[in-house]
Amino acid sequence: MLKKELEIFTFNDLLHHFPLRHIDKTKINKIAEINAFTDYIQVTGRLIHYEVVGAGRGKRLIAQIKDVSGLLELTWFQGINWVEKNLHIGSDYLVFGKTGFFNSKAQMVHPEIEVYIPAKAGVKAFLEPVYPSTEKLKARSLNGRQLAKLTQILFGIVQPKDIPENLPAYLLQELKLLSRYEAFAMIHFPTNEMLYNKALERLKFEELFIAQVRLQLVRLQRNNASKGVVFEKVGAFFNDFYNHHLPFTLTGAQKRVLKDIRNDTARGRQMNRLLQGDVGSGKTMVALLSMLLAADNGYQSCLMAPTEILAQQHYAGLKELLKEMPVELALLTGSTKTAERKRILNGLLEDSIHFVVGTHAVIEDIVQFKNLGLVIVDEQHRFGVAQRAKLWEKAVIPPHVLVMTATPIPRTLAMTAYGDLEYSVMDELPPGRIPITTVQRNEMARASVMGFVKEEITKGRQAYFIYPLIEESEKLSYEDLMQGYEQVKSFFPEPTYKIGMVHGRQPAEQKATNMQRFVRGESQILVSTTVIEVGVNVPNASVMVIESAEKFGLSQLHQLRGRVGRGSEKSFCILLTGSKASKEAKERINIMCATNDGFKIAEKDLEMRGPGDIEGTRQSGALNFKLASIVNDKALLELAKEKAEILVEKDLFLEDQQHQILRNFMQSQKTKHGWGKIA
Repeated sequence: MLKKELEIFTFNDLLHHFPLRHIDKTKINKIAEINAFTDYIQVTGRLIHYEVVGAGRGKRLIAQIKDVSGLLELTWFQGINWVEKNLHIGSDYLVFGKTGFFNSKAQMVHPEIEVYIPAKAGVKAFLEPVYPSTEKLKARSLNGRQLAKLTQILFGIVQPKDIPENLPAYLLQELKLLSRYEAFAMIHFPTNEMLYNKALERLKFEELFIAQVRLQLVRLQRNNASKGVVFEKVGAFFNDFYNHHLPFTLTGAQKRVLKDIRNDTARGRQMNRLLQGDVGSGKTMVALLSMLLAADNGYQSCLMAPTEILAQQHYAGLKELLKEMPVELALLTGSTKTAERKRILNGLLEDSIHFVVGTHAVIEDIVQFKNLGLVIVDEQHRFGVAQRAKLWEKAVIPPHVLVMTATPIPRTLAMTAYGDLEYSVMDELPPGRIPITTVQRNEMARASVMGFVKEEITKGRQAYFIYPLIEESEKLSYEDLMQGYEQVKSFFPEPTYKIGMVHGRQPAEQKATNMQRFVRGESQILVSTTVIEVGVNVPNASVMVIESAEKFGLSQLHQLRGRVGRGSEKSFCILLTGSKASKEAKERINIMCATNDGFKIAEKDLEMRGPGDIEGTRQSGALNFKLASIVNDKALLELAKEKAEILVEKDLFLEDQQHQILRNFMQSQKTKHGWGKIA
């Protein structure tokens, strides 16, 4: 049962099944002390009544205990037969649990209960552990208290040699950390609160430190082993564009990133750099200048985008920027015509095409390069590791890799999930960008919102109406969208207004056609689900209305908002909310209205939601911490990263005698990390 419910297979698994919290069980309260603010409490009382009521799913066991101050009702919905067998009218019981009120009466649901023996009251641990359990285990009498007894028996058997140290002695001494055995003993059964906190600090640091050592080893060993093409010079292509065709002055952040890329590509090792920048920070310009640097050194570049719309947009933008340059640029997607595809394939093989922009089509085996030197992956989380790896197999020496994301990544998340990569942050917007005004409006204000949108369209602008995607019901999402489409049409009747619509059920060709009509300005309004979240660039779109905004996450709201404010005109994002928004949803809306800073939003998102499951984006296992939190333990994470970097720089292969215990421990771990060259 423990195996199935809690994945506890061994003593070591039980050792790592940490308490949720600790309770001071030496204190016994009076029943009358229970009030609306009481959480968990321990009382004693005499059992005066119990009965089983109801049937089927409504069946429950209700009991009453009484002390000198009052009466408390106890209720069980699970494990009724076992509990009933152990209840005896007139006996005194020690009861512990979470309190609540039902019909103005204090009660406990599924409390822990045992016969009260006064002589035992003074011998309990200072802090007694409360372990996570499940309803199925509780039904089999394996609640938090029984798990504590199992763990206590384990500590009667385990010796210090059974929990060997895994951190270097000098690190324990320098940071004044408990030994590993002491830490495990004190996190389960602490003798005082100070020792519990020291145990928690030691084990959290261990988790973070070992994760950082793994990441640093991957990064440095890969850098030492992976040969890369050398971009020796900054030549005519780069200089001509920079001096004569650059449409705006680069920001300090763009210059800093270009310097990083220049250094990476000149050292003879493969670059693996993550470029994260907020919406509109100018990542595409950095990508173009990097591609020109590759061309100056005789190498081809490939820019891969996750959707055909985004690939076409990149191509159109680059073509416009390079129109005065002697550079051959091509677009390769699933819908590229046969004759054009053949021309592109020949051009890449003969090196007459300098740059290719494409979708998944560029990773097909038939696409071969003569001299691929740089791969740029936009919105990299949308591609699998195996897909991306196919690109750097298209060259004898692996090409340099730059992955870009418009989703700002909090520093702590970048340090843990992307710590094996070099990474650059672009936190400045190009000059001339006007901040987007974001406001929240109630559903009741719809008419005035529509009136405002109408004013913007009269000025020659365009507008988005975005509807939420209900993940558990594609049918409901579609129905909501269609109702929304009809509602928008009622406010903006055709043929006076041209309205387009895109959603996931549409054939790809129809979706692309409707999208392109909006891009070209042939329709003034686009009604859509979140398919337009990434990359769509329509500078003339000045207003976005997000319907049921309370159903969206913070990062998604920010990404959607980034589709407006891309031109020179003032832009607006209107968050329409229903009347039943939760407290958390209201907090998200308030944050959106208060700031346009994607990094601040990402930090708040991380605080509110936690790191989430990003295995699909990184496949690194780097966030599988049992105790440490990258949200709450930032200082400890910074310390772990600093110490890991120092250790790995000095001893890249952990060969030093003082690092043997760390090396042995890391080799003994069975975790499958799946780190790739760039993941």
